[in-house]
Amino acid sequence: MDALPAIPMRAGAVRVLSGPAEFRALLLERIRLARRRIVLVALYLQDDASGREIMNALYAAHRANPALDIQVLVDQHRAQRGLIGKVKSPGNAAMYQEYAARFGAGVTILGVPVSRRELFGVLHLKGLIIDDTVLYSGASLNDVYLARGGRYRLDRYHLFENGALADCMVEFIRATFLDRPEVLLLNPGAATPPDRPSPSMRTFRHELRAAQYVFAGGTPGRGEVAVTPLAGLGAGSQLNETILAMVKSAQRKLVIYTPYFNLPGDVRRAVSRQLARGREVVIVLGDKLANDFFIPPSEPFKVIGLLPYLYEANLRRFARAQRQAMADGRLQVFLWRHRDNTFHLKGLFIDDELTLLTGNNLNPRAWNLDLENGLLIRDPKGLLKDKHERERALILQHATRLTSFQDLETPSAYPPKVQQALKNLHSVRIDRLLNRLL
Repeated sequence: MDALPAIPMRAGAVRVLSGPAEFRALLLERIRLARRRIVLVALYLQDDASGREIMNALYAAHRANPALDIQVLVDQHRAQRGLIGKVKSPGNAAMYQEYAARFGAGVTILGVPVSRRELFGVLHLKGLIIDDTVLYSGASLNDVYLARGGRYRLDRYHLFENGALADCMVEFIRATFLDRPEVLLLNPGAATPPDRPSPSMRTFRHELRAAQYVFAGGTPGRGEVAVTPLAGLGAGSQLNETILAMVKSAQRKLVIYTPYFNLPGDVRRAVSRQLARGREVVIVLGDKLANDFFIPPSEPFKVIGLLPYLYEANLRRFARAQRQAMADGRLQVFLWRHRDNTFHLKGLFIDDELTLLTGNNLNPRAWNLDLENGLLIRDPKGLLKDKHERERALILQHATRLTSFQDLETPSAYPPKVQQALKNLHSVRIDRLLNRLL
């Protein structure tokens, strides 16, 4: 990690936001005040009240300043389908086309395919760049992520006021996605992706594996931290290798945020070795009831609702294997739950000196299939420590620490339909395959 170039940045130029409401308010404010460019990258911009609020803000910014360069990049497959488990629909692309028909040009919305099928990889890059500001979060753009309508999905939210970081993130998008035939204009009149493999798609995915942020590195001075943007697609990517190196490098304490407990094998083994060496490991994740796939027993059962139970089974096996580490405090596991809200945090802290902000869920899907990115912050003088400790305190306010693996429910306590479905999966070992894809 010491060999990675970095962008020096004043510690005061890094803000840790308090939650989704502040994130939403700041995003809309920065869109309104934009003077040169708006480049938003997310898994999706949804057709709901928040999505339309952002679309209205983008078109209003264009009317106020027709020279403004406005681009939105989302996953192509996700944009062209409805929600899982809901009625079939043309997806969010219909909203993008509606706005283009009403207001004309000025906002370009592009659909990026990472694979021929959504199951085998999506655009999971994060970063909302407005002029020289970067808003970074693992959140997508819809009502629940932006805490509109009474519920929220908790993530992490950072703001960086730095032109060099904004420039390199925009240049990555320009060099990687623009003017590519695989990338579709979703407004107006998006074409349907081909059903059959195409040589260009294979070439595109190969190039995505090699894509990296390019910038002039420097040495942080007094009052500065070092920030390195990283991209990654597939095993062995720079982002994956950095995550693994971070876990292995911990000398005192390792903190992991993940929404779905399904660590890649390399990461899980590295965590276990750190526990064996006596390092302190803190894992913060959502209770199964705070998982965005959880379906209450009072609602009709769908197969997708098995996922929270599979993740809990993974956690129970891990906690049982590490029961001595939990008993003596080396391993601390916190489950987050706050009313009917959901949990979507991800990231790493190493010895209060290294921090990774990322949309990477730290699971096999992120490790092998999706195009991910992250911001590595090196802060050996602890200039951001107080900000991140306040963030952690807010998160743990609604978290409960497990005392043992026995605090978790066993399958015998699950709803009958869940029990039967899990037995069917186990009998043919499909659950092992699912863990590699989820």
